[in-house]
Amino acid sequence: MSTGQLTTLHSLEPAGDSPSGHVLIADDDAMFRRILQTWLESWGYRVIIAKDGAQAWSILQHEHPPELLILDWVMPGIDGTELCRRIRERQRSPYQYILLATGKDDKRDVVMGLEAGADDYLTKPFDRNELRARLRVGRRILTLQQDLINARDELRFQATHDVLTGIWNRGAVLDLLHRELERAARAKTSTSVLMLDLDHFKKINDTFGHLTGDVVLREVANRIVHSVRSYDLVGRYGGEEFLVVLPACNEVEVEQSANRIRLAIASAPILTASSEIPVTASIGATVLAGAAAASEKEMLLAADKALYEAKNGGRNRVSVV
Repeated sequence: MSTGQLTTLHSLEPAGDSPSGHVLIADDDAMFRRILQTWLESWGYRVIIAKDGAQAWSILQHEHPPELLILDWVMPGIDGTELCRRIRERQRSPYQYILLATGKDDKRDVVMGLEAGADDYLTKPFDRNELRARLRVGRRILTLQQDLINARDELRFQATHDVLTGIWNRGAVLDLLHRELERAARAKTSTSVLMLDLDHFKKINDTFGHLTGDVVLREVANRIVHSVRSYDLVGRYGGEEFLVVLPACNEVEVEQSANRIRLAIASAPILTASSEIPVTASIGATVLAGAAAASEKEMLLAADKALYEAKNGGRNRVSVV
């Protein structure tokens, strides 16, 4: 058997920190709970115990509840089928896999339990190996679910982020600027935009090659991100141009922020595989006061005008309009 096959098989075994590695047992029979807990822990699961349906429902309100659930049908207060209905009605994501344990073996009861929202059922008393096999089925489903969630998140990230630098792409940062202007208009606060362009970047590409140019762009993006506040927005506007959106900054604060970014970029040469490349940037900034009204297009035109002034003034400087 190859290493790849071993990895695939091992991925189906319980893991304590994985979403489906935690199992909730809800049963009012203390002896039955103890037996189940012993079995599950011997298989590597982390077990959470609920003595009745109400306690189980309370546990399921937590931010990261278990995704594998073994629910007894007959419990005081909230029984297993009622728990199933409540879980399915709220349509929570990620999905929770429910195994209903019941002493009922009539087909009508089984249908009732499945229609209430259970994914599978076992009739008490049940076989240890059968329980283990059915839990593995549940875990496979939850693992596939997690793979789909990861793929969805990756596609969402790729749709909104620049592939090279990992920061917001042009479309996303412009959309965020639009939303920020709407929010600022409601709150009557200011919004500022920085348009940043790397000085003589074409010369870097021509001298060292485009792969080295990519290294420079990634490091510049990293230095910008580490020079702004956590809620400021940094995007790649195109080529060697970057856009920074600064909520609630006046002209003095905007100039300070722009110069902090400029100095961070110029503070040290960027190390590549073969060279140390000094890099500087010119920055144009504009501020929209809370009482003013402007579109993102007007702000971008103003920032671009300020950038043009910074370049004409000698580069590696900040201009605010």
